[in-house]
Amino acid sequence: MSIGLYIHVPFCLKKCNYCDFISYPYNEKDADAYLNALIKEMELVSASLPPEAKEVETIYLGGGTPTCLPAPALAAILGSCRRCFFVLPGAEITVEANPGTVDGVKLAALREAGVNRLSLGVQAVQERLLKFLGRMHTFEQAREAVRMAREAGFANLNLDLIFGIPGQTPADWEECLKRILDLRPSHVSTYGLQLEEGTPLWRDVQAGKVAPVDEEAELAMFELAIEILTAAGLIHYEISNFAVPAGRCRHNLRYWRNLPYLGLGPAAHSFSGSCRFSNETSLEKYVVRLKAGELPVAGREKLTRQTLLAETVFLGLRLREGLDLKAFADRFGQAVEEVYRVELDRLLKLNLIEIKNNFLRLTPRGLPVANQVFASFV
Repeated sequence: MSIGLYIHVPFCLKKCNYCDFISYPYNEKDADAYLNALIKEMELVSASLPPEAKEVETIYLGGGTPTCLPAPALAAILGSCRRCFFVLPGAEITVEANPGTVDGVKLAALREAGVNRLSLGVQAVQERLLKFLGRMHTFEQAREAVRMAREAGFANLNLDLIFGIPGQTPADWEECLKRILDLRPSHVSTYGLQLEEGTPLWRDVQAGKVAPVDEEAELAMFELAIEILTAAGLIHYEISNFAVPAGRCRHNLRYWRNLPYLGLGPAAHSFSGSCRFSNETSLEKYVVRLKAGELPVAGREKLTRQTLLAETVFLGLRLREGLDLKAFADRFGQAVEEVYRVELDRLLKLNLIEIKNNFLRLTPRGLPVANQVFASFV
């Protein structure tokens, strides 16, 4: 079975106020050490895998901000992927980028290196909200990045947005969605702001300096996104994601279908189909272990059948088409109705889920309370 390859690039020019991802301030020395270690990790992992486990269907460079790295470094990463693995023809290759870290030359070099999908972190269009989030770019820079991406030949372009930002109103969000649609993206991701413990924003909320958006307003923004983006012709294919018919993110679909993926880089996670493992979060430890010729795995978890069943159900329910019941039965040798009869009966009676065309999916009523539905299977 083919795999998805995730590569964590742990550098940012500046960490945003809401972010708790593992990232470090970019500097050339650390970036060079990271690159050498990452290539060594690819070589070690490749040597440990049978040939049939090296077929790569998708590559996703995430962060951090991968485009902090110079274009030759990003090209070297992709070149090593091709040397150490068998990247299938037509593979989806995504790079995350922030406006202000790309220009026409870098974007053209990424296309030349085989990147065929760009994911731009726009997040908001109002300058006051961008400043509040700690973003280092303006909306004008985001528009310019989109223009340059088009010129470089990127037809598959995702724009990331955040709603539920303190101080943001439904009218702000409506303006954001409409201005984003003017840029003609093939994919839009809309995420409700999460207050992650330990971040500057979380501390401000805890101290009473910032008031979070109330649940009613956040729900209104979620529903507004569905209304406006689907009216513009984008398909609502996952709780937070919208795309043109051919624009669904193939890499992320692997996560939602609970298929194997391999994570490389500091703090990257992997899933073999039965086991989960994660790398050292510390860049220093990651580099030291690879210099010593060791794989930088920090933790492993052998998943029980019950965990695999539950995760396959609630990840599948994130998709608007839902969980493929035939695929579930073929994979586990049991129908989902046999495993979760009591839970399904209760959720069906509450009209939070439905079974249609052999798919189990959330109803419109279940969509806003998806996390509560998912918790039923844990």
